[in-house]
Amino acid sequence: MTDMGAIGPFDAVYSSHSLEHLYPHEVPWALAEFLRVLRPGGAAIVFVPDLEDVKPTDDILYESPGGPIAGLDLIYGHRASLQANPWMAHHTGFISGTLARAMSEAGFQSVKVERLSCWNLFGVGLKAA
Repeated sequence: MTDMGAIGPFDAVYSSHSLEHLYPHEVPWALAEFLRVLRPGGAAIVFVPDLEDVKPTDDILYESPGGPIAGLDLIYGHRASLQANPWMAHHTGFISGTLARAMSEAGFQSVKVERLSCWNLFGVGLKAA
């Protein structure tokens, strides 16, 4: 995500539950790459865990296809998957304001972020036409 090479331009970039696996200093690089590979008027569509109001506990927040998800899983990555898949670790996190700010600072226009069910954030931003 931080170096997508000589690809594009595309009408859209779709990123679902991937930005949280980057370190904080890498997020602007990835968003800049998303912007770079888009056509003018193209959209970046981003889903990440919503950490607003999440507490670092074992209390189950919801059931996913991969098993129960607790606050600790949203913050650090799905613990049941981490031993076999260490790349599932989360290195950064977002709430609606921080995702909107990161996308805006990367150069996206008309940024909108919504909180969804099951502790998900949906963000969309456009590349200037």
